[in-house]
Amino acid sequence: MSEFGRGCDVRELILTRHAKSDWGDPELPDHDRPLNARGLRDAPAMADRLAATGVEVQRILSSTAVRARSTAAVFGAALGVEVELDEELYLASAAKLLTAAAGSDAGTVMVVAHDPGISDLASTLSDGGITHMPTCAVARFTWQVDAWDEAVTRPADTWGLATPR
Repeated sequence: MSEFGRGCDVRELILTRHAKSDWGDPELPDHDRPLNARGLRDAPAMADRLAATGVEVQRILSSTAVRARSTAAVFGAALGVEVELDEELYLASAAKLLTAAAGSDAGTVMVVAHDPGISDLASTLSDGGITHMPTCAVARFTWQVDAWDEAVTRPADTWGLATPR
């Protein structure tokens, strides 16, 4: 405790759009599309970049779609965090993605999901600064607040975006 009293905690939300998926089999249901060669290259590179920042992610939530859960698994391995699959994150809206993240008592939460919801949420949290999340992009948002219910009512205090290229 500082001489000025208790400071606020930090809440951090990391949004990751799944890596590039394979469209080679037109018969394959959307939910079952795997990562393509670029996705298999980009996911480990981006996971390593994030891990190198020293971020301490407590929870990783992922859509159940093959491309999302494959991406999340790579990030989970790099960060030493078990991935939690949530079928409601498959093609979820920005509001649903935010609700899933804010339903945690963890200080730092990662969500791996899909467009357009992930780009819509990134745009809202960055106050329009992020207009699109390319595949395998990672956006980080932080708030100086004690609880998620305080964070989700406004744009982030700070934010950043990293892309594979």
